[in-house]
Amino acid sequence: MFTTIQEKLAEIETKENVRIIHCVESGSRAWGFPSPDSDYDVRFIYVRPKEFYLRLDPARDVIEWQLDDILDINGWDIQKALRLLYKSNPTLFEWNSSPIIYKTTEQWKNISDIINRFFVQKSGLYHYLSTAKSNYREYLKGETVRLKKYFYVLRPLLACKWILDKETPPPMFFSELAEQYLEDEIQPDVQNLLKIKMQTSELGEGRRIDSINQYIEENIEKIEQIIIDLPDTSHQSWDTLNQVFLTMLDE
Repeated sequence: MFTTIQEKLAEIETKENVRIIHCVESGSRAWGFPSPDSDYDVRFIYVRPKEFYLRLDPARDVIEWQLDDILDINGWDIQKALRLLYKSNPTLFEWNSSPIIYKTTEQWKNISDIINRFFVQKSGLYHYLSTAKSNYREYLKGETVRLKKYFYVLRPLLACKWILDKETPPPMFFSELAEQYLEDEIQPDVQNLLKIKMQTSELGEGRRIDSINQYIEENIEKIEQIIIDLPDTSHQSWDTLNQVFLTMLDE
């Protein structure tokens, strides 16, 4: 599949007249808990020729290349990516720390070297808590639940604990977060669920696990209360990102 993805990236560069500077896996495979039939969530950052950024008419800043049962491929223009980085968009930090890299470049390294300067603790907490709450509300409150959704709630909750502890973007691997922040009493239930999840189809269902539901509800409430009292932090200057952008166009 790695070879297939490389071929897709080359096709995108040719047909779209872009230069892909970074491409990673962003979904359950990167988080360390894929199902046997999980698709590949391929995400990339691209740069167009300089003239594209000097035009007056609005232009799309995303490429949505493929979406089927096997591949989900799309990317962001560098200008969009840097604007979102300025706002501390958590997606950029995840793409930067993905353990599965399909392509990267020296241009992306220049961004990676400075990216954590733009991480805002409160923004990251709100993002991960919102992700946990929405997945819990939609998928895990019935008698029968989508088993994989437990990890789409547990991982962001553990990511919140990482951010509160270290004030940095969380790592991608669920196992790394669980090892540090998942309490001992809930570990056996979660590890058993992880084994089931990785052996069950992407749409696998099972009975609600009350111990994990209780853990989720308690932690959502705790984290909500902590976030309320956190101060807002100011953004970095635009100057650094403007310089990165201009240098990239010159190259």
